[in-house]
Amino acid sequence: MTVSAAAKPTDAPIGATAVLALADGTLFWGQGFGATGEKVGEVCFNTAMTGYQEIMTDPSYAGQIITFTFPHIGNVGANGEDVEAITPFALGCIMREPITNEANFRAERGFDDWLKSYGLIGIAGVDTRRLTRYIRIHGAPNGVIAHNPEGKFDVDALIRKAQEWPGLEGMDLAKEVWARQTYQADETLWSLGHGYGRQTSPTKHVVAVDYGIKRNILRNLASTGAKITVVPGDATFEEIMSHNPDGVFLSNGPGDPAATGEYAVPVIQKLVETGKPIFGICLGHQLLGLAAGGQTFKMHQGHRGANHPVKELDTGKVEITVMNHGFAVDPKSLPQNVVPTHVSLFDGTLCGLKYTDKPVFSVQHHPEASPGPQDSFYLFKRFMDLMKG
Repeated sequence: MTVSAAAKPTDAPIGATAVLALADGTLFWGQGFGATGEKVGEVCFNTAMTGYQEIMTDPSYAGQIITFTFPHIGNVGANGEDVEAITPFALGCIMREPITNEANFRAERGFDDWLKSYGLIGIAGVDTRRLTRYIRIHGAPNGVIAHNPEGKFDVDALIRKAQEWPGLEGMDLAKEVWARQTYQADETLWSLGHGYGRQTSPTKHVVAVDYGIKRNILRNLASTGAKITVVPGDATFEEIMSHNPDGVFLSNGPGDPAATGEYAVPVIQKLVETGKPIFGICLGHQLLGLAAGGQTFKMHQGHRGANHPVKELDTGKVEITVMNHGFAVDPKSLPQNVVPTHVSLFDGTLCGLKYTDKPVFSVQHHPEASPGPQDSFYLFKRFMDLMKG
């Protein structure tokens, strides 16, 4: 149910217990689920057909409300294994159909119950195709998602709240999601009947800088033979090097890379000068671009889904990838010693770079594939091969 900016009722339409109020006054009514209350953030859409639990727990979604374009969400329930962080970081979710009853042997609880336990708000019954078209035309808007079982809302106040929220541009959210202490990670990839394994005989030591790292990235690194030490995103060059790493990994994360880069870029520039192999993903890719002297920009709608085609320029191979980013590196701003390696086949934006004079590379997409295809797993082996010399 959608109401134009001209209509701002205090009471919801009959049967509606939740509303999405956008900054321009557009309202999307529906049925609430999950927690009650209200949350304000950027409204985006994700086109993945699987992995809603991994998506909701991806720290890169901090400050965002996710519209699922796939209509049936909840069918595999929720469990304690399919999470990318210790707690969800997305603010809430928007769906077309009510939550599907869980029907999977791995389900430990329903998705609705899982959302309630973390205070996350959901709204169903929304025309998600119309909302997605709105975002494609107007860009990712500020919005408030609100759930009240009695259907009572101060719509004017919700719209004002959306208008007053500053937006993600200029916002450093990485510092709100990274782990506060250094720790070791040795969990390897999941397999049916065995669950997650452990890396007991690592061959190389990786220091992973956590700007909002996903667990499956760490599992992929461990599965290639890495001993992993995870440090907070504000770790100094000296702190990182004190662990004597064979290579450094720069993780994904939320917010504006230029804001995070104010303290991260000087550290990364020193790391590059050491000549040690460096691998960056998502925010780590953007920070490497900034460290090279490049620039980043806020995208119109961003890329979010598990079905994004990316071309590797050296081989011509097309990979189907996982994406989750609202900022991108401007390839025209990069110096001559930093060259593009991957591009999006949706819009031509930069999806990978490498230094020609250093063992340093990065990609914009999420090769750990959680959720999504595994076309880009080879990048973790590439990083290990660089560390082996």
